[in-house]
Amino acid sequence: MVSCALSYEGSSGVVSGRQSGRPTLEQVAARAGVGRGTVSRVINGSPRVSEQTRTAVARAVAELGYVPNQAARALAGSRTDAIALVIPEVEARLFAEPYFLDLIRGVSAELAVADKQLLLTLVRSEQERQRFEQYLAAQRVDGVLLASVHGDDPLPDRVRELDLPVVMNGRRAEAEPVPYVDSDNIGAGRAAVARLVARGRTRIATVTGPLDMYVARARLGGYRAGLAEAGLAPDEALVSTGDFTEEGGRRAMRLLLDRSPDLDAVFAASDVMAAGARAALREAGRRVPEDVALVGVDDSPVARLMDPPLTSVRQPIEEMGRTMARMLLQEIAGTSDGVGRHVLPTELVVRESC
Repeated sequence: MVSCALSYEGSSGVVSGRQSGRPTLEQVAARAGVGRGTVSRVINGSPRVSEQTRTAVARAVAELGYVPNQAARALAGSRTDAIALVIPEVEARLFAEPYFLDLIRGVSAELAVADKQLLLTLVRSEQERQRFEQYLAAQRVDGVLLASVHGDDPLPDRVRELDLPVVMNGRRAEAEPVPYVDSDNIGAGRAAVARLVARGRTRIATVTGPLDMYVARARLGGYRAGLAEAGLAPDEALVSTGDFTEEGGRRAMRLLLDRSPDLDAVFAASDVMAAGARAALREAGRRVPEDVALVGVDDSPVARLMDPPLTSVRQPIEEMGRTMARMLLQEIAGTSDGVGRHVLPTELVVRESC
């Protein structure tokens, strides 16, 4: 059975303090004239290190008397049987957002089959990221799963520098070098617009996610592609940026109504933002779908419980979690197929909002 610990800044579950005066990994790296990740690779017997570098690190270790955490385990080639799932979000959003709960459910189910322990970790600041990197450098997990990664997040690359297997949920850019599992976000935007056009709507707006995330840019790209395929001219006044929260959707919808009061449809890049948009439309006296048709993404419980029930593009969130976990376990076992990227299909689920 998978056990799940929620870690946060100040929790002993993230990073244990070093004893006073004990040589650190950073001191070994400085003495050897290499990076911390290189020291970690040498200690763990990685073949991706030159003999010259290996000798320099070994000399620094001996001179400083450094004893790495979990040294006996590493030298024996055994495993911790622990996997870290890292989500860079605050607790409030983690437990309010159905997406993350479904993703955790999929990851947990797959790791349970493999009898692995799941460590759920929130990284919400630069300080927490640095502490988590130290925790990883101590070789306390066998691999890392990353979710909700923004475009400028260095953590995926830092995990790789530490020579740990890593798989992301989503990606930071089109040409993502780190292995990932994603859904067809461009197709989601296109399908939403096609449905709205089929219902006779011509002034179609969109509430995007934060545009430093590839998922938001991809869904916006799908929206624009859908407009082009329908022969509708793009209008930037019909584009408003949200943040994947309900309040963000409400604010973005209010801005759209101020700028384009004649809009007759909205594609929201998540069900949660669609709920916020629905509230703003109701405040403005607009009926859904009579005055404004509405489509979201995720096909979450939010979509089914809205009034009226929300048409939404379903992405297989739980299956994404399972696929991520399988990919990571294969990387750890050395049985990976080498593909490193999987994009799962999406499906439009039609309800009363459009």
